[in-house]
Amino acid sequence: MSTATKTVLKPLEDRVVVKTLEAEQTTASGLVIPDTAKEKPQEGEILAVGPGRWDDEGEKRIPLDVNVGDVVLYSKYGGTEVKYDGEEYLVLSARDILAVVEK
Repeated sequence: MSTATKTVLKPLEDRVVVKTLEAEQTTASGLVIPDTAKEKPQEGEILAVGPGRWDDEGEKRIPLDVNVGDVVLYSKYGGTEVKYDGEEYLVLSARDILAVVEK
């Protein structure tokens, strides 16, 4: 989350709110990539995590494997893009998250 404001989006079930990280603007050799040639980013920081989905019996919640602040890779066309309070976010199902990036 940004330091000045706090996002008040609370995802439901096994969903997470992600702030997309900007894609690289240059290649490793120093070539600048124009906006029209950039791929849709697949990396983002988790801003909020839902409580988890209910198990098959409906008795207890299954927690998610990710936490707020994790940087994750997600499927290219997964999730729903949402604009809230002038900012753009992505709401993903936990199933659309492919990996956690550990740095």
